[in-house]
Amino acid sequence: MNAPLTMAQVTPPPTRPFYQACGNEEILFQHAWEHGLPVLIKGPTGCGKTRFVQHMAHRLNLPLYTVACHDDLSAADLVGRHLIGAQGTWWQDGPLTRAVREGGICYLDEVVEARQDTAVVLHPLADDRRELYLERTGEVLRAPPGFMLVVSYNPGYQNLLKGMKPSTRQRFVALRFSYPEPAEEQRIVATEAQVSDALAAQLVKLGQALRRLEQHDLEEVASTRLLIFAARMISAGMSPREACLACLAEPLSDDPQTVAALMDVVDLHFV
Repeated sequence: MNAPLTMAQVTPPPTRPFYQACGNEEILFQHAWEHGLPVLIKGPTGCGKTRFVQHMAHRLNLPLYTVACHDDLSAADLVGRHLIGAQGTWWQDGPLTRAVREGGICYLDEVVEARQDTAVVLHPLADDRRELYLERTGEVLRAPPGFMLVVSYNPGYQNLLKGMKPSTRQRFVALRFSYPEPAEEQRIVATEAQVSDALAAQLVKLGQALRRLEQHDLEEVASTRLLIFAARMISAGMSPREACLACLAEPLSDDPQTVAALMDVVDLHFV
């Protein structure tokens, strides 16, 4: 009997997560699933990559196995391993193996953060073989029609040591995400934070202004996610300035002078 997953989240959401489409990404994703093609989603932090996958899992009525990749994530963490307990030794499937056995979407978030040996496991699943080889058990699992491999990463974080190899990247259908256009982002902020259109519009204008400062010692820019956080704080009764300091300026920089400069922009939008 398999022990519970610790790094994966199997989610059958009761209601479809809100997602504001910005193009043909929903149709492309569905066609990829219907034809057994893996999908790569590229985009900055907080632009809606994970929400989109959750939305599509619900739309396609598929279980979703989400893995947050990190430096220590190995192929064995994805595939599984033998464990020893009071009743002896047993095999525990990893989240990737469970998704292949049972069907569904296996979503590897920030896949370039995982160790390089994970690519060896993913390659046979990301081509026409659609197979997963379990070296420890000698099994070769053929992915069912419902299985889909989805990976994401932030191209802005790529460097020589952490990047997706062309031989891996070219096995995927790729989608590039960015922050929504102002009208769409306003609708997202208003819906997600349950705030007025006027407040959402004000925060989106602020977000646009902060993003223009990307070249001023900022590793990241104000994401849609952070704008939603700020809207929720303001809606809860916090002053706009305090909310923007806690939800926008401080998360974007550790440098006090940079934070002060960001707050100068905030003050221009919330007089």
